[in-house]
Amino acid sequence: MMLGEARPSSKRMKTVENNEGIVKQLFALIVDDDPIVRKIHSSILNSVGFIAQVASNGKKVVDLFRSGVTFDIVFIDMDMPIMNGIEATKELRAMGVTCKIVGVTSRDNEAKEAFLEAGLDFCHLKPLTVAKVTPFLEQL
Repeated sequence: MMLGEARPSSKRMKTVENNEGIVKQLFALIVDDDPIVRKIHSSILNSVGFIAQVASNGKKVVDLFRSGVTFDIVFIDMDMPIMNGIEATKELRAMGVTCKIVGVTSRDNEAKEAFLEAGLDFCHLKPLTVAKVTPFLEQL
């Protein structure tokens, strides 16, 4: 499966109904350079019904959005090679990306503040959990 290609990975996919009564599936992108973290976060998101895709650095997520791929929510790590989460978030917002972007980091409050200022909607400490993800389902 190619990155950005939607393919259901859970039988319990989350759907929402918009103002016109159209039902749609929710797509999430997990951006982290650690393959174990990507796997854990994918499992958590899939378990609550998201269709989750992954990317290993900020440049890949920027390139995905530039190519026209969209997501309902992006969970992005702060510290990554090639392009970190702060740089990627600033670039996405400069491109006009309006989807929810949630930072995920193991850094302290001062670093989290700089990450939030880049344009995040929210920032969580690693790892993601079902309890941390559920409020976003309700918002979407």
